[in-house]
Amino acid sequence: MGSLDGKIAIVTGAGQGVGQGIALALAGEGAAVAVLGRTPAKLETTCELIRERGGRAEPVEFDVTDFEGAPGVAAGVAQRLGGIDILVNNAYAGAFGPLLSLSDRAFQKGFKTGPFAAFALMKACHPHLKERGGGSIVNLVTSAMVRWDLSTYGAYAAAKQALRSLTRAAAAEWGPDGIRVNSIAPHALSPGLKWWIEQNPEEAAEFQKTIPLGYIGDCEEDIGRAVVALTGPDLRYLTGATVPLDGGQANFD
Repeated sequence: MGSLDGKIAIVTGAGQGVGQGIALALAGEGAAVAVLGRTPAKLETTCELIRERGGRAEPVEFDVTDFEGAPGVAAGVAQRLGGIDILVNNAYAGAFGPLLSLSDRAFQKGFKTGPFAAFALMKACHPHLKERGGGSIVNLVTSAMVRWDLSTYGAYAAAKQALRSLTRAAAAEWGPDGIRVNSIAPHALSPGLKWWIEQNPEEAAEFQKTIPLGYIGDCEEDIGRAVVALTGPDLRYLTGATVPLDGGQANFD
């Protein structure tokens, strides 16, 4: 028996990295998972990993910037899997660099794939969550929001800070519907970070020394398992919170 037996989850950007780790962890606790993303091959890879472990998963090809398509995707998942209990907004594609180097389009991309996309899916999933007696939404933000030096992180932090505010607003408004909404700020060994570490071993070693726990989080064991806890019954009284999952590196006080 898993803590999420009978639950149905949607995870965006679940074809690789943190999204995949979250999908695997949720499935490991008994949740059926709709694996959302843009690349069919990657989605199928995640689904196969889940099925090999005896879990249930369905690939759903979807670009989160298709805001008008969000209600149809939510309805389709609810019909195919039997409802929606959990939504994890992980997908994000934004720009990094000094502010004066960014075009308006590059700056706006992070907002479209971040808070705008999350908002569309949150609204689309709300009636399905409510119908099931409530549920849980987890939005992924970043510790870059509280960096002492935001140089080159401005666009990223701005989009994620907006998502963090959206999280708190939804928690306040949807609590009476039994829907909890939290955000996490993860630091995990995604494919992109792994590539950077391999290309910059000395810099990466110094970076790792700034993490009190001494290592970069695993996508499934450290991030995915935390999402299981957030969406399960043990933390049923937690909503509107931002949970740092970075080994103690950032200061959210």
